[in-house]
Amino acid sequence: MVREGLQELLRKLGPEVVQYEAQDAESALLLLETEKEFDLVLLDIMLPGTNGLSLLGILRKRFPALPIVVLSALDDIDTIHRAMRLGAAGYVPKSGSGESLLAALRKVLEGEVYLPPHLHDKLSASLGSGGGRGRTPADRYGLTEGQMRVVEMLREGKANREIADLLGLTEGTVKVHVSRILRKLGVASRAEAIALFQRTRARL
Repeated sequence: MVREGLQELLRKLGPEVVQYEAQDAESALLLLETEKEFDLVLLDIMLPGTNGLSLLGILRKRFPALPIVVLSALDDIDTIHRAMRLGAAGYVPKSGSGESLLAALRKVLEGEVYLPPHLHDKLSASLGSGGGRGRTPADRYGLTEGQMRVVEMLREGKANREIADLLGLTEGTVKVHVSRILRKLGVASRAEAIALFQRTRARL
C-alpha cells in the first residue's frame, strides 16, 4: 500500500518518469543489475529482511554514480547523519508532505544534495565538522562519491567516453555528471574544475 501511494505521488514528477519498485533489498539489487540505467533510487531504510542503511552502503559501492534518496519514519540527527555519511544524496522524513518529497527528488535529480530544512544547519555543521581546513573536497562542495570518481578521472585527463567505459555508464550520463560538478564548484570549464581541486587539496 505504501509503495502504491508513492507511485501515485511520483507520477507528479512528470509524464516522462518511469518507475520501478522492489519489495526488499534482494529484489532491488536484482532490478538495478538487470534493468537499464536508473537516474535515482528512493530507498526506505526500514526494509524487510535487512537494514536499509546496510543496503545503502552496498548500493554506493556497486553503483557509485547513482543518486540515492533515503525515505524514513526516523528523523533523528544521528540516523540522518549516518545516511549522509554513507553517501545518500538526500534524506526525506516520512513526516513531511508529499510536496516536500517531490521537491527533494527534483533537487537531487538536478545534481544537488537535499537535507530536511529544519535540520539543515545542524546537519551541515556536523557533516562538515572541523571548519574549512581538514574537510574533504567532497564535503566542501557537496559532491557525491560517484561525482568524486568522475573528478579524479577528469584530473587524469580522461575524456567522457573513457570515463563512461571505466564506470560502466553511458557517455550522456557522464556529461550530466560533469555539468553538475561544474555547477557545484561554481566554475565554467573542466580546466577550471581541475585547477580548483588542485588548490583545494594543497590547502588540506
